[in-house]
Amino acid sequence: MLKDRHRGERGVIVANGPSLNRMDLAFLRRETVVGMNKIHLGFDRFGFYPRYYVAVNRHVIEQSQRHIRALNCVKFIGDRGSEGRIQEDALTYLLNTREPPARFCHDIAQGLHEGWTVTYAALQVARYLGFQEVVLIGLDHRYRYEGSPNELLKFEGPDHNHFSEAYFGHGQAWNNPDLERSEESYRIARTEYEKEGRRILDATVDGACTLFEKVDHRDIFQS
Repeated sequence: MLKDRHRGERGVIVANGPSLNRMDLAFLRRETVVGMNKIHLGFDRFGFYPRYYVAVNRHVIEQSQRHIRALNCVKFIGDRGSEGRIQEDALTYLLNTREPPARFCHDIAQGLHEGWTVTYAALQVARYLGFQEVVLIGLDHRYRYEGSPNELLKFEGPDHNHFSEAYFGHGQAWNNPDLERSEESYRIARTEYEKEGRRILDATVDGACTLFEKVDHRDIFQS
């Protein structure tokens, strides 16, 4: 029912970087939006609601399970990260992220590769939904942290790496980002999209990722 539902259309994947606070996101009310992770923390302030939602990280799902259940949109949840916390229902799909069938999964009914970043998971979902063009915003791709990539730590004090200081702040567990592997995933996603004549555009304000075509969101989302 969901495969190619948006064939030929444009979709917007909203990442969770602090650059979202520098944008007027009213234009998202007119777009088909894929939200991720703790985007619910910005609903009241940003004034939009996603049509789709993706989460794969165990700590995000554990910390946000009540909010995830309450979301009134189609949800794609990684089963490895869910560990039974989220159940399937009319709006919720648990996807196989334990043993994905490919590095980039074209049929997410068979599985989804986490790719060391939820944005990569969302790009696979967006491709399955049929979007011809995907625009990324909030993909700041820069973090301040101590320790090694993927290391599990508790974030003391406010979180300055995301749009809300409460995102992982004040003692919540999080995994340090792995930018090298994330970039490897983004290269794969770009290649897979381009093979089919699809495009991934990066409209993040002052984003540090250099792997996608850069555009100004004010030109793409004209009022």
